[in-house]
Amino acid sequence: MAAQMFANEQARQARGEFTKGSLDVLRNRLDTHILPRWVKKAVSSIDYKELLVFAQFLSQSYSSITVSQYLVAVRKVLVHSVAVGAMTQLPQFPKIKVSTNSRGAFTPTEYVTLLRTARSMRGTAVPHTRTVRRSDQRIPNDVAWAIGFMVNAFIRPSDLKTLKHKHVELVRGTNTYLRLTLPATKKHDKPIVTLRPAVRIWTQMFKCRPAAHLQADSYLFLPHIQDRNYAGNLLAHYFNHLLKRTDLKFGANKQPRSLYSLRHSAITFRLLYGQGIDVLTLARNARTSVDVINTHYASTVTAEQNIGMLQSRRDRNARS
Repeated sequence: MAAQMFANEQARQARGEFTKGSLDVLRNRLDTHILPRWVKKAVSSIDYKELLVFAQFLSQSYSSITVSQYLVAVRKVLVHSVAVGAMTQLPQFPKIKVSTNSRGAFTPTEYVTLLRTARSMRGTAVPHTRTVRRSDQRIPNDVAWAIGFMVNAFIRPSDLKTLKHKHVELVRGTNTYLRLTLPATKKHDKPIVTLRPAVRIWTQMFKCRPAAHLQADSYLFLPHIQDRNYAGNLLAHYFNHLLKRTDLKFGANKQPRSLYSLRHSAITFRLLYGQGIDVLTLARNARTSVDVINTHYASTVTAEQNIGMLQSRRDRNARS
């Protein structure tokens, strides 16, 4: 039943209904805990009690979000089983209360600290680990560039490893910015427009990179590394070392920080400092939804931080 369900999901992914990354996550969940537990059992034997014990087992190691997502994967198998007549009805599923913790954004002062420290640490060695090649142990320019680019381009950490020069177009006019035509992420495929500082970072790359790394198919970050999963993990490793060095690993509410916190910062800074920012436009440009911004990003913005906007008044002449 699981194999049949997964074949259907593969066909859906091939039709473009969701990304290959989502399919890989489903495959991983099936292989890690679901199939080892139930591969030899008839689907009709899986009832509420079985599912409850499974949820309790997962809760010892995973967050409520992950437990809930594992149950979604199990449900996919059982829904398919009902559809093909292998079982008559779905069992009741345990209710998991999902608690979401917004990733800790950086304050402007912390952001500047990260940038300055990344620049000052260029060429210094990071602690040796088995996952980092000896030739990649020294912090490159790319770390400071990635920090500044993420905060001014609203991109996700996964975009750092896929972004190529052919995805970037410089636009000069009343406003100067980069138009990023990235591969689709989470069903969003519209171009992203950056803030002006991203133009400066991109221009800096052209001054520092050899010509071989400035071709249309060259990657913007760590272009010499062909294994892009390794490149993404390496940038995360460098950044984590930087967080420890600056004592910024945890936010004010003890949220653990990572590269993703830079995207959180990019959106939060626009909410706080963008003049009359339209949340729908911000959501579309960041390739997310208004609901996600309200739930995760705007959750850290207080009314007092926007006191000027709250106390502002419309111009009487404009009203008339």
